[in-house]
Amino acid sequence: MTHETRPRDFALVALGGVLWGTGGLAGAALADAAGLPPLTVAAYRLLGGGGVLLLALAAAGALRGLARTRPVVLLVVETAVLAAVYQAAYFAAVQRAGVAVATLVALGAAPLLVAVGTAVAARRLPSPHTLVALGLALGGLVLLVGPSDAAGPGTAGGALLALVAAAAFATMTGLNRRSVPGLGPLPLTATSFTLGGILLLPVAAVAGPGLPGLDLPSDAQGWVLLAYLAVVPTAAAYSAYFTGLRHVPATTAALLALLEPLTATVGAVVLRDERLGLAGVIGAVLLAAAVVVLRPRRAGSPTMDAPGRAAGHLSRSDAARARSANTSGVVRASDPREGPAPR
Repeated sequence: MTHETRPRDFALVALGGVLWGTGGLAGAALADAAGLPPLTVAAYRLLGGGGVLLLALAAAGALRGLARTRPVVLLVVETAVLAAVYQAAYFAAVQRAGVAVATLVALGAAPLLVAVGTAVAARRLPSPHTLVALGLALGGLVLLVGPSDAAGPGTAGGALLALVAAAAFATMTGLNRRSVPGLGPLPLTATSFTLGGILLLPVAAVAGPGLPGLDLPSDAQGWVLLAYLAVVPTAAAYSAYFTGLRHVPATTAALLALLEPLTATVGAVVLRDERLGLAGVIGAVLLAAAVVVLRPRRAGSPTMDAPGRAAGHLSRSDAARARSANTSGVVRASDPREGPAPR
């Protein structure tokens, strides 16, 4: 069954992408301030974001009605594993191939994988405006992030790991479009991310530099940044994304996730005095244009069927002819009962 995309749900998914972009800035500041390895930061943000949300829901009594059925447990575990795989594969790709290649492959391949999977499942191609948005978004991402300067020895392996991250995110998006009775978006985020953080902790401990173990921030600034990472770009962002995802097409949601690099780039220019060249500006404009193309259309908005006249709004003479025709059982093409014109 298809659901009409509501502006509220579209805005929630877009908000998730924007909040993820602020996480990149906070992560960079945390790396400068506390020197934590990226994988350790990823484990902490999953565990902290899920844990904070879990405590808030428990305090509000929102977990009392949480079902413990097999579908609920299965979705929580699947989401936890996919979130942990995405984080681990992405940061491993960054270490091997660099930020540019990892970002281009991981974020660029995810909407493509979702679009292909959706087309195969539905046995039809995406709509024209989705294809246009897909082209704008991918072109904008390439220009915004930019190609790497040189392909190192680990580029191929890093790109493969980035594809694993893209597949994990695409699968997580597809899985969480369906509603499971007894499990809302907020309890899902809280339980799955807490579990995902627990799964990622031993990986971060073993993969970290030096002796196995997990580093912690050593000053107040580091703890504030870590708390922000847990609450805003993790708990709040994924809660918004999963809430809106129930009524937003999967391909649209994956494309809106590309607001993450756009937000991070704008924030880096404003807050970190980084420079954005002409190609980056064009890329940012293309990504913004993709969001405009994807925006929900109002079902009741008039479609012009003649200069100065909208479908469903008849002149007096047209209305008289329509009444005359309808008395003989013929429904006019402009009859509002036919619904809005196709777009």
